[in-house]
Amino acid sequence: MPQAPYWPGRRVLVTGGRGFLGRRVVRRLRAAGADVSAPGSRDYDLRDRRQAADLFSEEDFATVIHLAARVGGIGYNRAHPAELFLDNALMGAHVIDEAYRAGVERLLVVGTICSYPKHTPTPFREETFWDGYPEETNAPYGLAKRGVITQAAAYRAQYGFRTSAVVPVNLYGPEDNFDPQSSHVIPAMIRKMSDARGGAVTLWGTGTPTREFLFVEDAAEAIVRAAEKHDSSDIINLGTGREVAIRALAEKVAAAVGYRGEVRWDAAMPAGQPRRVLDVARARAVLGWAATTPLDVGLAQTAAWWRAQRAQGVA
Repeated sequence: MPQAPYWPGRRVLVTGGRGFLGRRVVRRLRAAGADVSAPGSRDYDLRDRRQAADLFSEEDFATVIHLAARVGGIGYNRAHPAELFLDNALMGAHVIDEAYRAGVERLLVVGTICSYPKHTPTPFREETFWDGYPEETNAPYGLAKRGVITQAAAYRAQYGFRTSAVVPVNLYGPEDNFDPQSSHVIPAMIRKMSDARGGAVTLWGTGTPTREFLFVEDAAEAIVRAAEKHDSSDIINLGTGREVAIRALAEKVAAAVGYRGEVRWDAAMPAGQPRRVLDVARARAVLGWAATTPLDVGLAQTAAWWRAQRAQGVA
């Protein structure tokens, strides 16, 4: 007999469900028939154990997708390492423990590529996730999220709680965070080049490190699939499997924005991890998923959204 669809009528909690990625995950779940709750931090501050307990006492959930996080780019990471570590560790610890105590059936933790060791051989394979210390500017955030993944695996081992975890690369897309104090590299470049109006822009580092970027809609699709299909303590990488040098990325962003000015590189500023690109074979095998949005297409959509925001006077 054919298996019944998984999501219709299922009660799902998405922490961080009002954020950049969370909104997409919530929309996909609701389109699949799930009954989704996505409270914000003003409703429940998950850093507070009592408020986390209240959330799980007031509603019954079959599935929890833990997306809530405090995040930022290199500059924000350098300025706020303590908050990044503590807030992410507390949110993860409280959500996992309270979900277990409430009898939640399944829980998916969404980690970060920042948890990988600084000098991981490329492409990053899941087996190397634990093999060293993360890149220094990302370490507090990356280690906090690594600890949350460790806790999830521990609850599976000791209590039989059906937890699992995925590790996405850097995300981007429309509605991203364009705040110059906390944004990641793609929105930061788009904003700088849009604001320059032909004048020179200065970017951090030398432009030689490489990164991998995943369009936010592709990430949301993968996370919904993982919440249904991934039932193991083995982590799964989520990415495209393709890396791009930051200097080449700047050229692509300039093309998307229509920027023709000079790009200067400030080598005195930190550039982060030398290389980042994931092995995504496990995602294909376990989830039947692969990213479908080319970087140039995603950048064009993101730049167009930012231009529309500026035209409407809301950014």
